[in-house]
Amino acid sequence: MERGSTNSSARRESEWANRARMLISCPDQPGIVAAVSQFLFDYGANIVQSDQYTMDPEGGMFFIRIEFDLDQLESRVQQLKEAFSAVADKFSMDWSLSLASQKKRIAIFVSKEDHALLELLWHWRAGDLNADIAMVISNHPDMQSLVEPFGIPYYHIPVTADTKAEAERRQLEVVGDKVDAIVLARYMQIVSPSFIQHYANRIINIHHSFLPAFVGGKPYAQAHNRGVKIIGATAHYVTEELDGGPIIEQDVQRVSHRDNVEDLKRIGRHIERIVLARAVAWHVEDRIIVHNNKTVVFN
Repeated sequence: MERGSTNSSARRESEWANRARMLISCPDQPGIVAAVSQFLFDYGANIVQSDQYTMDPEGGMFFIRIEFDLDQLESRVQQLKEAFSAVADKFSMDWSLSLASQKKRIAIFVSKEDHALLELLWHWRAGDLNADIAMVISNHPDMQSLVEPFGIPYYHIPVTADTKAEAERRQLEVVGDKVDAIVLARYMQIVSPSFIQHYANRIINIHHSFLPAFVGGKPYAQAHNRGVKIIGATAHYVTEELDGGPIIEQDVQRVSHRDNVEDLKRIGRHIERIVLARAVAWHVEDRIIVHNNKTVVFN
């Protein structure tokens, strides 16, 4: 199926043909912005957006995201990276440079609930998700008829307690190095530490609760039993700690004593869709820096 908003997407791709993004984190000290700006100026680059944040000017960490345009970028990017290493070493930087024209490829994992998956598919078809959905993987066949009209490969890999290790081996075989990120769109399986290690800070999960409250299973039942007045959803990177990874995005909505568990689930599905879509969009647009168990999100 052809994705929509063709003209808009074409204009965006034209604008991004020579655009790059840098993400930098390093100990805060004078001269970082000046050094990076001077380096880009010397190469003839034009900075079009710059966002920065410091945790503590006295000995804290400094974070910056820069977008810039540079003529003939694709043919010059390797030289640019090699030359920037001297600046990075001087300030002890962790850094990355990516081309806006090279879309991230994502794999979506899903079980039986379709709302989070559908939201991503709609954003992708409309051209609002600047990524390529390489595949959808599920432990059930239920979503196949929904996904196939989008022209996206669908892999049904059943998972049971006895076959979990083999299922993950098969998933790794299918995904391999073909994707830049994995999105768990209500994939109702715990991912093993060995799987997580292959995609550190590249697996995004949507948790149907406002973390750190109500971790684990049946959070809406837990919330109802506690008589909460606000429910929410949390998108986070997956780590070995269950529901404990760096939080990317959250949102909430007010509820009342009149809402039963099914009402909370219905309201929650809407929040989950929005929160996950935002988190995935920010990830593929290189807007997130992970530091320890937190994120800095430039949105």
